[in-house]
Amino acid sequence: MCPSIRRSLVFTLLSLLLVHVAGIPAPATDATADLGGLSIGDIINALGIGLVQNISALITLESLVTNLIDIDFTVKNPLIIELTLDRVSSLAGINNTVYASFDHTFDPPVVVRPLGTADSGTIDDVLLVQGAINSLNIIPLEELDLLDVNVSVRAASIDGFGGIPIPIDGLKQSDVPTTYNLDLTD
Repeated sequence: MCPSIRRSLVFTLLSLLLVHVAGIPAPATDATADLGGLSIGDIINALGIGLVQNISALITLESLVTNLIDIDFTVKNPLIIELTLDRVSSLAGINNTVYASFDHTFDPPVVVRPLGTADSGTIDDVLLVQGAINSLNIIPLEELDLLDVNVSVRAASIDGFGGIPIPIDGLKQSDVPTTYNLDLTD
């Protein structure tokens, strides 16, 4: 067998073993106890990593009545292992005022390759908590602050399978570039 194929096979088998062993449930403990009282979200916030590259929002004529819009975003992975997003809930706004809120489970999950990016796909029915008319004034700013984001992610997944489940709560990110697309046709 060719040495490079043998190395690839050994690496794949060791990776699968690591994912399988790491995925075995551990005794229930406080996840912040081992981190000096900090959560993973606190650490990511302190490092200023930011997991969202940009946001795109679609506002339709119907949005003016329902106060619901569609969004998608690009998520970036700063790690050298694959991440798989299963669920995200978010409060976004400007100057600590919440303008948008959603809770979404991805089906299929979003796979983000090591050091790569991935599109979330369309997330329907994002609530404009201030109402659509009252939210129009933030469009010229072309950015949003992520005020409170909670993500269910699996680290070290392989093509979206397996991985170590990690809940990341309380993520914050300022000045995320945001494109607002208006479709006010009937």
